[in-house]
Amino acid sequence: MNMTLNKFLLDLALWAAAALLAYAFRKPSLVELGVPLNVLGYIGLSVAVMAVMAWRYHLPRQTWQRVGVPDLMALARAVALSTLLMFALGFIFRGWLDLPRSVPLLAGVLGFLLMGGVRVLARLLAEKVRSRDAATHKRVLIVGAGDAGALIAREMQRHPEAGLRPIGFLDDDPGKWRQWVIGLPVFGQVSELPTIAAREDVDEVLIAIPSATGEFIRRVVDLSREAGLRYRIIPGVFEILSGDVNISQIRDVNLEDLLRRPPVHLNTAEIAGYLKGRVILVTGAGGSIGSELVRQISQYQPATLLLFGRGENSIFGIQQELARTRPEIKQVSLIGDVRDEARLRYVFETYRPEVVFHAAAHKHVPLMEQAPSEAILNNVIGTRNVVKLCLEYGIGRLVNVSTDKAVNPTSVMGASKRLAEMIVSAGAAQARETQAFVSVRFGNVLGSRGSVVPTFMAQIRAGGPITVTHPEMVRYFMTIPEAARLVLQAAGLAENGKVYVLNMGDPVKIADLAHDVIRLSGAQNIDVVYSGVRPGEKLYEELLTSSEGVDATSHSEIFSAKLAQVDPQTIERELDILRSHAQNNDMDGVRRDLARLIPENKFGQLR
Repeated sequence: MNMTLNKFLLDLALWAAAALLAYAFRKPSLVELGVPLNVLGYIGLSVAVMAVMAWRYHLPRQTWQRVGVPDLMALARAVALSTLLMFALGFIFRGWLDLPRSVPLLAGVLGFLLMGGVRVLARLLAEKVRSRDAATHKRVLIVGAGDAGALIAREMQRHPEAGLRPIGFLDDDPGKWRQWVIGLPVFGQVSELPTIAAREDVDEVLIAIPSATGEFIRRVVDLSREAGLRYRIIPGVFEILSGDVNISQIRDVNLEDLLRRPPVHLNTAEIAGYLKGRVILVTGAGGSIGSELVRQISQYQPATLLLFGRGENSIFGIQQELARTRPEIKQVSLIGDVRDEARLRYVFETYRPEVVFHAAAHKHVPLMEQAPSEAILNNVIGTRNVVKLCLEYGIGRLVNVSTDKAVNPTSVMGASKRLAEMIVSAGAAQARETQAFVSVRFGNVLGSRGSVVPTFMAQIRAGGPITVTHPEMVRYFMTIPEAARLVLQAAGLAENGKVYVLNMGDPVKIADLAHDVIRLSGAQNIDVVYSGVRPGEKLYEELLTSSEGVDATSHSEIFSAKLAQVDPQTIERELDILRSHAQNNDMDGVRRDLARLIPENKFGQLR
């Protein structure tokens, strides 16, 4: 409070001095003979006006040591209004004040220069002190001299307590070489990183290009490791929701960064059109994909979010997260199993969902090879229950989350997901004109529970080795948020009966992925060993069957597969037989049924 008052009094003293100097410049004879009463009256009146404006524009609350353009703009507004008011008062009291018309204007200019100059001087002195203190800070070389790089460098300068000192930039844009950005040099191109880092005594490299591809990030990581430097990154474009960049967002490079693709552009209006103000049900809401769908759906202001799943801990986790991050969203947590038609019916009858995302499924290929009955009861019969109730209750949109393993399946899990697609397609054939039942097919997601990356990390923590099934095994990968975003976008297209295929980019060798994980973990002497292909696994995953073609959609990252029509009555009869075999744990019967039901011809391993 004392500091605020001191700044307020200093501003008024400087304003009074400006008024006196303006009078002295216009009528030096008056001041030489002693300041007359009418001049004192003008100064007093001017100070009173400025006092009101200073409080109006919060001038005493400005932090002079960090003063910026917005602070100087507030000062300029206060000075401009005070000057205009003094013009008006000078005209009203012109007989008593003996006021030359140029005095208020001259006083305003001088006042702004004096008051602004004190603020700038205070900041320069503070930055000099911070610069002296920064001698012990880490010297940071920033890769990317664009807006994000400039913002993060300025943040470092403003917050010396973070212990980071930006010393310059690298950028592959020749137009920026040898230029200066916020007072820091752009040394040259990224390939010069080891040379420049050694010359400038760099301690750390920061990648500050939110739209950088995985290939570019991998290149910077390799150069940083060559130079023996720590490397960090600011988030990608979808992580920086506010459009701002700050020091707290700096983090270590992770595997998702190395596999990052160009950012996917979403039609948010199309997505909001079917989510905003609606009751949304997500099955499997505690799972990796289901929980991310919940997070992203919550951004589109649904009326109610129904979180349905059988794992109470995972449902509790997403419930608490949503309560913390989106307290304005009405949510209902519902423990239940999609295999239990009665429980599902209660949910539909009680809460009347309008849009359903069906993400509940068993997904682990080797485990489902050992328990095919469970794959059928959960993935197939559970989907049948969801489709049946969506038809019965007139649900406007059903989105089934599928997988590339449903294509030409050689595993029980893949076959069960292929059947789930067929069930949704059969439901679409019975749907009303106002309904749309679709499936969305994509590959592996990085970081999902039980997926390859967490498994590799656990093996590294145990001291290795990392086990890979085959040196030539490849998979398509997406990050969980990217997959969920594209599921929402595909659902927005909503052509009844379609199976949407997401553009998964180029496939990645699992062995290369293992080496990347070792590299990022900083672990030493971790070997990669090959254990052999497990039952039901393929070396190469596919996104389309041999009989399927694709059509383009309005979104460049989403394609529409051409599926054979499914007869609802036929598949219902077959599902009754399949369910009977599954309930009786007749594993051979389940495999025979799958081989008969799936139209593709790669089922030798299912028999």
